[in-house]
Amino acid sequence: MPPRDGARRLRNVSQFVDGVVATAARAATGMVTGEPGVPSRRTWSELHALSRRMAGALVAGGLRPGQAVAVLAGMPVEIAPVAQAIWLAGGSMTMLHQPTPRTDLRVWRDDTLRVLRMIDARAVVVGEPFEAMVEVLEAYGISTHRPGDLAAGPDHPPVEPDESDVALLQLTSGSTAEPKAVRITHRTLYANLHDTARHLRCDEAGVMVSWLPMFHDMGMVGCLLLPMLTGMELVSVTPGDFLRRPVMWAELISKYGGTITSAPNFAWAVLARQMARLDPGSLDLSTLTVAANGAEPIDSSTMSAFLELGATFGLRPEAVNCCYGAAESTLVISMSEMTDSMLLDVVDAAELEKNQLALPAADGGNVRRLPKLGRPFPTVEVRVVDDDGKPLDERHVGRIQLRGDSITDGYITPDGYESARDDEGWLDIGDEGYLLEDGQIVVCGRRKDVIIMGGRNIYPTDIERAATSVPGVRDGNAVAVRLLPEEGGPRESFALLVESRAAGDETAEAQIRREVTARVVSEIEARPSQVRVLPPGTLPKTPSGKLRRAAARTLLD
Repeated sequence: MPPRDGARRLRNVSQFVDGVVATAARAATGMVTGEPGVPSRRTWSELHALSRRMAGALVAGGLRPGQAVAVLAGMPVEIAPVAQAIWLAGGSMTMLHQPTPRTDLRVWRDDTLRVLRMIDARAVVVGEPFEAMVEVLEAYGISTHRPGDLAAGPDHPPVEPDESDVALLQLTSGSTAEPKAVRITHRTLYANLHDTARHLRCDEAGVMVSWLPMFHDMGMVGCLLLPMLTGMELVSVTPGDFLRRPVMWAELISKYGGTITSAPNFAWAVLARQMARLDPGSLDLSTLTVAANGAEPIDSSTMSAFLELGATFGLRPEAVNCCYGAAESTLVISMSEMTDSMLLDVVDAAELEKNQLALPAADGGNVRRLPKLGRPFPTVEVRVVDDDGKPLDERHVGRIQLRGDSITDGYITPDGYESARDDEGWLDIGDEGYLLEDGQIVVCGRRKDVIIMGGRNIYPTDIERAATSVPGVRDGNAVAVRLLPEEGGPRESFALLVESRAAGDETAEAQIRREVTARVVSEIEARPSQVRVLPPGTLPKTPSGKLRRAAARTLLD
């Protein structure tokens, strides 16, 4: 990412677009798609040439600088050149939420039309496997393009967006019936990517392996744009490929000498179970320098199990990288150091829950083990405040706030632009946590989900971890739902919803309910008002796979 000359700097031209173009001109590396079937490789230079033609087709179709283009596609081989083409044409990009086989297409249509109106999209690029949606969109007057048709466009020299122009409108997770898009400018995007590249030491010798969905910020920014900007080799498959055969992820790391990969906590749990069935020496994970865990609460036991198994395949402990991020910070807020193995802060559970203090405790007894998530990136300033906005000292739990060049200035909503910052530039991210003496961040949970019982602040993630440790409960598929006094009895309480393949078997369900209750009481010292056992696939999730606690409440009715 070489600095541009002084004249161009004075013009405030997008460093992100400059960097992508420069990488395409020099790098011999590229992008591998098509695994696990027939792999195909395209260099960053070849992808850039294709993107210029696609940009030419978009411009010929009426796209003007600053206008929004939506993308509905699932295949990395199509998404990568389309995304770059939109930026080369001066537009902003939004990845649409994708319908699944269980999606009600009428609801999806209405929600998607609402999003397209909100971002004022001039066109939608529709690729595999969603070609059937073209007819649905065009019936409502929405202009569509197919990636194959765009590839036949005329070569178009890159437009030079301003740093203040919008690059990404990242849809937030949750219901698209109430859509909101995080506004990410070229300046903000480059700031976070530059910090990430420096922290992870990204260069053309690196190999990224990813199956993450590109409609999520970790998949798009971390696992497509980071290689595209820095020249890392990228091996990219789909989430469906991972779900069909999770161990393929590790096999690709072994086959291509992967150095960096990233995923949410549930995926590491799934991979560990798969790797436990393999013969030692059948994989080589010794090339991995970064195995990042983020995007959802990190369970230290999950990563410990993965590390133990990974060691038999050459995985080094320091490869595990615990990170903290959000769409509002483009992607990353903080990451643990490259030389650190997973670090835990062991704190007194009673002090944490009753007094909101994270006091160090002996390893044993009633403690909480919380992952240390590293120090904030240079372009992210972090503070913790109380309910009145007063900054708190180290180890005092409060609201986490952010500001800096990596942080969005606001959202696009159906009612227009909405600022995300207060008068001093701080954005409240909605999480509770604390800072350590060395500046590292520890996150306790989402503020809106905290359960208050007997003067204790109980975080649902702790309850859910206890529940999923019970045999028969699916990993990562338990939800603790806060119940207010009028909902669950005379005092605030909580209900637990867990998924199990044994759902429907009355005897097995009763056993799971008893064991889940006993485990939660033993580990959390709080009793759920009820435990529901549900079939797999019942718990509502966001398009990126996160459990939706608020939506799960409806299953109690």
